[in-house]
Amino acid sequence: MEDRKSIFITGAASGIGRETARLFAKKGWYVGISDVNSESLKKLESEITKGNCFSRVMDVTDPVSFQETVTAFSEKTGGKIDILFNNAGILRMGLNENIDLKDQHLIVDINIKGILNGVNASLPFLKKTPGARIISMCSTSSVYGLPELAVYSATKHAVCALTEAFDIELEKYGIRVCDIMAPYVATPMVTDAKHQAHSVASTGVNLKAEQIAALVWKAAHGKKLHWKIHYLTYVLFFAFWMMPFLKRPVTKHLCLSK
Repeated sequence: MEDRKSIFITGAASGIGRETARLFAKKGWYVGISDVNSESLKKLESEITKGNCFSRVMDVTDPVSFQETVTAFSEKTGGKIDILFNNAGILRMGLNENIDLKDQHLIVDINIKGILNGVNASLPFLKKTPGARIISMCSTSSVYGLPELAVYSATKHAVCALTEAFDIELEKYGIRVCDIMAPYVATPMVTDAKHQAHSVASTGVNLKAEQIAALVWKAAHGKKLHWKIHYLTYVLFFAFWMMPFLKRPVTKHLCLSK
């Protein structure tokens, strides 16, 4: 596999991760797929075929498991990794006081610590790969702290900050770092949620996982730091930049008005 480009994807068993794996495999890349959902992971592996992917059940919150998995993947790619795609993430919607503290901590563990574990495990192999990249799933919720998504929104603010900092730190190795900023996407994380935040109805779920996968493909070949998609993302970022006094009232209206 040494002559093929490679991408390692977390949270690959469904949604954005699944569609990204399918797209890159179709483009001829060797794909590393990982997830905690073993059954769905096996189905994806069967679709892509073993010759085109490396599959392993892995919890991104476990740094030892992450290191072992990425090392095993690199053995299939000649010690190189072209892209680390930090896709794994979870969402719990509702007023924060109604969300169990364990779930709040789990959001932080997966959405932030999972990225730290991934970068730490993958960096030695990324350094060996000319033009390597780290791409992480961020969110439109990083523009301002969203009620009913408080902890999730906070983790996406962190993803944004990590992206900006790592892109500067790792420039000396020729590694580019970027993130994907999108509003709600029609994935099980959103559509199957037990509680639907008001912002789901007020802004809509207008994107498909395939569209995000296509944006990840562009990010794999482009030079932007923050890759935005959908008019809502552009409007909010521009409006809040031009008129920062609108941040609180607009956010309150989108997220809490009934």
